[in-house]
Amino acid sequence: MADSPPLISIADLSKVYDTFLAVDRLTFEVHAGQVLGLVGPNGAGKTTTLRCITGLIPPTNGKVSLAGFSLATQAIQAKQRLAFFPDEPRLFEHLTVWQHLNFIARLYQVPDFEPRATALLSDLALSDQRESLPRQLSRGMKQKLVLACGLLHRPTCVVFDEPLTGLDPGGIRSMKVVIRQLAAEGAAIVLSSHLLSLLEEVCSHVLILKGGRKIAYGTLDEVRTQFSAAEGASLEDVFFQATGGETAKP
Repeated sequence: MADSPPLISIADLSKVYDTFLAVDRLTFEVHAGQVLGLVGPNGAGKTTTLRCITGLIPPTNGKVSLAGFSLATQAIQAKQRLAFFPDEPRLFEHLTVWQHLNFIARLYQVPDFEPRATALLSDLALSDQRESLPRQLSRGMKQKLVLACGLLHRPTCVVFDEPLTGLDPGGIRSMKVVIRQLAAEGAAIVLSSHLLSLLEEVCSHVLILKGGRKIAYGTLDEVRTQFSAAEGASLEDVFFQATGGETAKP
């Protein structure tokens, strides 16, 4: 699908906070069916990049396009194609699970709301929680509800920020299935995580940042070849080689 126009396109993105350059002329693309792992040391610019992609903050310079729509000049059309899943579930405390989905459906004008919402709750094992309030849900269930709300309008551009935070093994497996399924259905996905083993399992591409700059970008195999001579090197090995870090000594 890489021959088609990218669904997520970032061109010469920079972000300056006062005098601090957080992201420096970042350019990358994510096509339909691709999962891009965004990694880097603390302070590398990952969170700022995600916030610029999702429209939470404006870039100082550069362009962000989602499904062919400019986030700067066609924000409504762009965000209609977007789903953003932050590391901390944010829900309305006085709305039930079903009321959350109904509210999101009205915002995005989802025509087949009821069958779509019912199917999502079933897929995410939340059917028995339709009338539950957020305070009655476990952390994993809250994460699943956020997923259901985000997927309701069938987004083609999907951004995950540390999606496995607080999940039990069952929740982790379900999240991996969701990510793979979204990619198989043609979504373009950006996945930021410190869990390099997760990225190695589900990502087709990787982008490594350091000091706000792109230092590695390509398929997993391309980045492995660029930064490690060892055959079958892990993404962890590649990460430390690329960033100049050191693994813990035994």
